[in-house]
Amino acid sequence: MESITDDSGAGNAPAVQEAEGDAIERSLLAAVGRGDRIAFERLYLRQHPLLARFIARHTARRDLVDEIINDAFWVVWRKAAEFRGESKVGTWIIGIAYRCMLKALRQNVPVVDADADEAFDLSGSDTGESELRELSDWVRRGLALLSPEQRMTMELAYYLGQSCEEIATIMNCATGTVKARMFHARLRLRNSLPALGGDAGPDAATHSVRK
Repeated sequence: MESITDDSGAGNAPAVQEAEGDAIERSLLAAVGRGDRIAFERLYLRQHPLLARFIARHTARRDLVDEIINDAFWVVWRKAAEFRGESKVGTWIIGIAYRCMLKALRQNVPVVDADADEAFDLSGSDTGESELRELSDWVRRGLALLSPEQRMTMELAYYLGQSCEEIATIMNCATGTVKARMFHARLRLRNSLPALGGDAGPDAATHSVRK
């Protein structure tokens, strides 16, 4: 007799984990607002890896990456008690880091690290290592054709997994503006990537992008 497994909630697992993670970070941030340095350290360790990878896409200077993150968390330490809970804690911190990064890059020549993680996860493609590297370079060149606002929007959406509403919060703009930037960015990529990649089509580079 076959066993019957109820996996009706399996599809909700990522959302549940995300909600649980945000609940933990809300608790940590509340403690930071009360001056708890241990909670601050835990929150820093939770957010640092993702922020470091994201910022490193815009500068190859590791000292500048660390400086931006430290500046962002200094703001977090000072403003924790002012968090109103209108977004996820992670989104709030990314927004702070984003503004710190823009300020730092205006004062320093941005040098992109050629070995930085790609914005799109292409690891699931049915290609060899050399083909994957070529495809990654193809996508990078396509992203370079976008305006700074369009590229940042695409990276926040597809690299950090932020929703349109969360991106609007991070970039301090209307949700409609985010959607318009994504539309024009996709259109530009759709028209540009085939020319950059020869016979390959845009679907090859974007098949694994989260809708």
